Amino acid sequence: MRILIDRTYAERAPHSGTAIYTDRLIAALGSDAVPVANRRRRAPGGGGPRSVRNLVADRVWEEIELPRLARAHGAEVIHHPLPALTHRPRGARVVITVHDLAFERLPEMFDPSFRRYAHRSHRAAARAAAAVICVSEVTARDVGELWGVPAERIVVAHHGPGQALPAMERREKPEHFLYVGDREPRKDLATLLKAHERYRTQVADPLPLVQVGGGGETISAERLADLYARAAALVHPCLYEGFGLTLLEAMAAGAPVIAARAAGAVEVCGEAALWCEPGSAEQFAAAMARIGGGDAAKLSAAGRRRAAEFSWDASAQAHRAAYSLALR
Repeated sequence: MRILIDRTYAERAPHSGTAIYTDRLIAALGSDAVPVANRRRRAPGGGGPRSVRNLVADRVWEEIELPRLARAHGAEVIHHPLPALTHRPRGARVVITVHDLAFERLPEMFDPSFRRYAHRSHRAAARAAAAVICVSEVTARDVGELWGVPAERIVVAHHGPGQALPAMERREKPEHFLYVGDREPRKDLATLLKAHERYRTQVADPLPLVQVGGGGETISAERLADLYARAAALVHPCLYEGFGLTLLEAMAAGAPVIAARAAGAVEVCGEAALWCEPGSAEQFAAAMARIGGGDAAKLSAAGRRRAAEFSWDASAQAHRAAYSLALR
């Protein structure tokens, strides 16, 4: 079975969670995967004529170029790692991945024009696909409930434990709390910042908060591994998660996790995290103070055990099941 996998978004955003997912999946699938990318695709236009130009370019790529490449490589399946619609795959079957439906569940936190576009185009892509891969049971339920995709066309494929990071020993004395991620509204950084201020008033020797990953910032794997090794905990206040790749990555590195009790995060971490109510600065502050009281080693060990239950090989096997479903 040969799978044509569209890496166009991964080329544009190589440090994004989608890029990590796409590239780790391609590696796990081995010779069955044929990665391709539209390298002529320009950066987002921000609305107006440039966005229209990009939309036209995307349609040409999805409707003409991808089917042509599938035929040239003898691929039976075209896999879009994000929801995209290919109306006429010309012999190949189309599979898409849905990561989350945050724009449906928390519409007030997204630009209205994006929300309307995604609701129409992403839903249409899911309804038309021969199989829909969801990264969690939470996302699978949302896709069925909100978009009406039949359960028999949905396959759940959990991610593996993030990007490949060099192994580093945990530091005996932590140096900071850590946030890894962007700054979009649903990440709820406002609560984290309030919580850290409260925490600073509750302990004698407070640790600083280090934030990485937002605003286009890039960070090497070595630097990220070092930050995890020095962290008292990864603090993750996100209000909605489809999966929580950063959570799994942190647990695999041995960093304790403090997180908002969002369904996708709970699915990933289980009992291996210190949970707080979403939006509660008081609970996050108390959790940060508690980590300093000796719970870190217990959470670190539990997180490593939990992360070991996920692998990219297992994810690839679930993807193969989705591809086989599409061909049936």
